[in-house]
Amino acid sequence: MFTGIVTDMGEVIALDQQGDLRARIATRYPAASIAIGASIACEGVCLTVVATGTAPRDWFDVQISAETVSRTNIGRNGWSPGRRVNLERALKVGDELGGHIVSGHVDSVAEVVGTRPEGDSLRVTFRAPEGLAKFIAPKGSVALNGTSLTVNEVEGRDFGVNFIPHTREVTTWGTVAVGDLVNLEVDTMARYVARLREWG
Repeated sequence: MFTGIVTDMGEVIALDQQGDLRARIATRYPAASIAIGASIACEGVCLTVVATGTAPRDWFDVQISAETVSRTNIGRNGWSPGRRVNLERALKVGDELGGHIVSGHVDSVAEVVGTRPEGDSLRVTFRAPEGLAKFIAPKGSVALNGTSLTVNEVEGRDFGVNFIPHTREVTTWGTVAVGDLVNLEVDTMARYVARLREWG
């Protein structure tokens, strides 16, 4: 379980296709503090740590199944060495819940279809896949590339999110551009409400 509050920007430093895809990610997290088998959200994808090390800097390895690659921007955008990724370690009991409950189980990808300055902030418009648009509501929560965000407005499949300067400085959102594909996880509560209405 995660909160969508990014705590590090890691960097993909190596990729190896061994049946499953194996990625090595450099991090500011001390490698000694990362347990083998721990879950870390990488661009919003919950991945399991299979190795750690410290040379030339702290890093951890994760294995990524073909199913995960096909459903996320890992496959759609093609991760490559040098790519920056949002990181968040798993929530611990007693931690502050600053965002919203995020599982790290990405539903699909959304496309960036527009950007425009709005004061000091940046308004970004995303287009959700047809089957997921119904779970996105104004003032609701959504996780995009592992970042807990508030939806400003919705029009059909398109929805807008406002990024303040701080968010763009401490996450990968500082380089967002039209055409980017981003990992989308809809709010779990919205999914359950929709399911209950179906059975209403």
